[in-house]
Amino acid sequence: MQLSDLINNATDQDRGRDLELITPWDGKPTGMTLTIVGPDSATARKADLAFADELADLADDRGMVNAEHRAKARLNALSKRIIRWNIEDEGKPVPFDSKGILTLLAVGWVRDQVDSFAAEHRHFGPVR
Repeated sequence: MQLSDLINNATDQDRGRDLELITPWDGKPTGMTLTIVGPDSATARKADLAFADELADLADDRGMVNAEHRAKARLNALSKRIIRWNIEDEGKPVPFDSKGILTLLAVGWVRDQVDSFAAEHRHFGPVR
């Protein structure tokens, strides 16, 4: 592996990879696909910086951030790693927007799958 391979992979991670959500109760695919950027992408780095800034803005004069605000900031950062989706409701495409993403991520098992996928480098290896 060469340094250029590493740099090219980080750049490629901004294209994202697809995650099909799986129901936790029976392990079956939902048909809902989210495209998520990799952990080494520029988009992920910007989301991490925005998370840190949001926490700083929410901190009180002792530097403390309550759990509710911290969870909201974390959700906002995770939502920025989703760059598109293929989701339908009653046969119609669901619009891809920040409100929809945050609504979807409010579901615990969805958030867990997205968070786990987004952090796992093996999902974002070089495209062959």
